[in-house]
Amino acid sequence: MSAGKTSSPPSVAQSTSGQIHDLLMGRIQRGELGQDVRLVDTAVAAEFGVSRMPARDALMRLAHEGYLEPTTRGFMLPRLDHQEILEIFDLRRLLEPRAAAMAALNLSDEELKALDDIQAEAHAAMAAEDIERLHRACEIFRNSWIASVPNVSLRKALQRYMTQVQAVRLMTFADQANHPLIVAGNTQLYQAFCRRDAVAAGDRILRFVFEGEAAYLQAHEEIRNQTATSSAQAG
Repeated sequence: MSAGKTSSPPSVAQSTSGQIHDLLMGRIQRGELGQDVRLVDTAVAAEFGVSRMPARDALMRLAHEGYLEPTTRGFMLPRLDHQEILEIFDLRRLLEPRAAAMAALNLSDEELKALDDIQAEAHAAMAAEDIERLHRACEIFRNSWIASVPNVSLRKALQRYMTQVQAVRLMTFADQANHPLIVAGNTQLYQAFCRRDAVAAGDRILRFVFEGEAAYLQAHEEIRNQTATSSAQAG
């Protein structure tokens, strides 16, 4: 380890960690990492020419956000099976309508303005066909309104299954036909927030979860068909 790396101020290390985080997140969102790939902090540090600490910080942050999960030998993409994903959709249908209703009554004017800016970013990303940028905007939108839920236990419960949300997004964002549905759903939810309409917000997020499950099931079936075709050809 060089002296320059050990003497870097915290702000530099934090900036380096953030850059590694964003680059790795882009790879995940573009589908460049397979389920069998392990990300080890020492290898990531060597790739980016940094010390181990900022590399590990970036990996830990990705795990906290639901993009990766820690194992005894590094970090991997989340391994939720089909049944687990369906069960979490059930939980989301129970919890998210109430959370959205509470957010509608609790969001400040400043927070609503921030959501408006995020929606503008999502529309611009969709128009540019920039999947990575759109994925990030949708993630920020969801995290922002959830952060405004005043019930701390409910908010933490929603954040606890972020791994499932990310896994579903990574599967469904590949189909650009889903993008207008996602952006329109967020726009309608934002409009309900602006009206302080708790009933409309709860209804919109409930339909959003159903739509997400339908998109997931379609993607899951397509993957099964592709796997079956590949196996038949190999045989």
